[in-house]
Amino acid sequence: MQDEIDFTSPRGRLAVRLRDVIERRWSAEVQAIGVHGSLAHGDDHDGSDVNLTVVTYRPGAGPRSALRKVDGVLVDLRVVSADEGLRQAQQLTPRWPLEAERFVTTRALHDPRGWFGRLRDAHLGRLAEARPPEFSGLARHDWQVASAAHSRAVRLAEWYETDAALVMIAESRLHAALVAGLLSRTYFRNAADAVKRTGLAGADVQELGGVLKQQAEELTARGKPVDGNLALLFE
Repeated sequence: MQDEIDFTSPRGRLAVRLRDVIERRWSAEVQAIGVHGSLAHGDDHDGSDVNLTVVTYRPGAGPRSALRKVDGVLVDLRVVSADEGLRQAQQLTPRWPLEAERFVTTRALHDPRGWFGRLRDAHLGRLAEARPPEFSGLARHDWQVASAAHSRAVRLAEWYETDAALVMIAESRLHAALVAGLLSRTYFRNAADAVKRTGLAGADVQELGGVLKQQAEELTARGKPVDGNLALLFE
């Protein structure tokens, strides 16, 4: 059972105001409006964003997607057509551990035709038919990004480029977390949640190198090494 949205909080009240404005201005264009993230989970707090999804009947209709503050609260307004939204829900990408959350946990503020239920069912149906090699292939992509960022971090640290090295370490941690999420079919609420739940939030360069080595061994055991000859590049 999902937690209730707190409509008494500043974020909850703002979400309702946004819904009302959108319904008035684009009533003939908008099919559904919903929230995901902390509001949908019922644990929003000062500093939380309002993640609003607006579903239109046709592409290019309704309001524009935007990211800006409103009354001191960051609003992430995402606008998508109904057909495109369902298509995205059935597409698995290397960022699946960060994308799945909005497919399965969005709470409706306006949804007379039950579109968000169809979105969730479409995504869960896609997951049910996905085979392990598909997730392993996506994980290999993220591993390559994590490994490259880790190598850059090591080199930058040797050159005493500390700030740049920290940026690369953060990128490597995130993509290593995505590897873990894909291999276990676990999705996360956001990037911070991903590195925290996978135990990588405080990993230094050496620890991160050990994690990447273990992941490389697991990916190899799953059918294909992360480093191979030229022929493997085109398989």
